[in-house]
Amino acid sequence: MAKSNEKPNEKPAVKEEKRGKEPDKKKQDKNKKPNIFVRMGRKLKETFSELKRVSWPTFGKALKATGVVLVIVLIFTVIVTGVNYGLSELLQLMSK
Repeated sequence: MAKSNEKPNEKPAVKEEKRGKEPDKKKQDKNKKPNIFVRMGRKLKETFSELKRVSWPTFGKALKATGVVLVIVLIFTVIVTGVNYGLSELLQLMSK
């Protein structure tokens, strides 16, 4: 048997003619972005798919968290209003 110079796992060399040609049409299509409506549709579909996996809090937990936020906002409102009133009184005393 005559021995071949090629190894069985090696791919045959690419012909010189093929190197000079333009890339295949399929490769160009992969790199091309789809239009804006297709992209928006995909994003919307992904968003709804992701929202299905979210573990939503119960109504009681949501109500409790809302109450905590409202109390904290009320406390800060009182503090900021008090500081504002105190500084305005101090300014009036200094301006007399």
